[in-house]
Amino acid sequence: MSPLNDTIFKSAMFLLTGLPGQEDIHLWISIPFCFMYAVSLVGNSVILFIVKTDSSLHEPMYIFLSMLAVTDLGLSISTTPTILGIYLFNSREISFNACFAQLFFIHSLQCIESSLLLLMAFDRFIAIRDPLRYASILTLPRTAKMGLVFVLRGVAVILPLPFLLKHFQYCRANILSHSYCLHQEVMMMACSDIRINSIYGLFTTLLTMGLDSLLIFLSYVMIIKTVLSVVSHTECLRALNTCVSHLCAVLLFYTPEIGLSVIHRFGKDSSPILQILLGYISLLVPPLMNPIVYSVKSKHLRVRIIRAFI
Repeated sequence: MSPLNDTIFKSAMFLLTGLPGQEDIHLWISIPFCFMYAVSLVGNSVILFIVKTDSSLHEPMYIFLSMLAVTDLGLSISTTPTILGIYLFNSREISFNACFAQLFFIHSLQCIESSLLLLMAFDRFIAIRDPLRYASILTLPRTAKMGLVFVLRGVAVILPLPFLLKHFQYCRANILSHSYCLHQEVMMMACSDIRINSIYGLFTTLLTMGLDSLLIFLSYVMIIKTVLSVVSHTECLRALNTCVSHLCAVLLFYTPEIGLSVIHRFGKDSSPILQILLGYISLLVPPLMNPIVYSVKSKHLRVRIIRAFI
């Protein structure tokens, strides 16, 4: 057997990484991750249960919120178990196929979440710009079709990535710097020509999160322009208050992503721990905080939750 083939054979697994240099306190580090995982599962499940069982919440805003809850549940389930496996049991090995499957779910669910945030921005724009026609424009069948289109878009643009990675040969160090698999990092482990993956990865980022964030920004420009044309100061504040929850969700999702992009491109000498922590924030904080933010800021939803459990 040639040295190259021998190296490839030995690298049949990727090794995941926790916080480097903190191995002695991994058990303590697992406690906040367990708490975040439990709160994410319970919070998003409660949102789904309340929206499904209460017919008064069968409106576009809450339908999009339930889609967001499903996406957040998927993100939590696809990432946190491997993270907890490292910190609780020192289980660092992950097979190639499991790694490719995990990165597919992580990236596709992030694309879908970005799309849902765009749909929710469009929902707020219609509600403020043309409230009298809101119900006729955003009917439930139309809302469902829009959600389905963006879900299919997220799956379709990410689906080629694991198949492209699967055909590569991996002969370099197989230690990943995160507790989960990401396309950018797995791609760098390959000994093959990765230009197609690199170009396609940039294309998918610009087509999904890049385009979505631009359209969300334009939506809020139009919302602010509409609100400022309202004579009544009270009505102006009331209209803006309906956007607070969505703005929090947008900031929670995009701020860590932008921070990671800046560090990867311009912060080559930055601390690896900073990159790892930002990665955890980008994947674990939105599923944790979205149900909390919407439950606190949406009086209608908050009342239904309290009524259901008290």
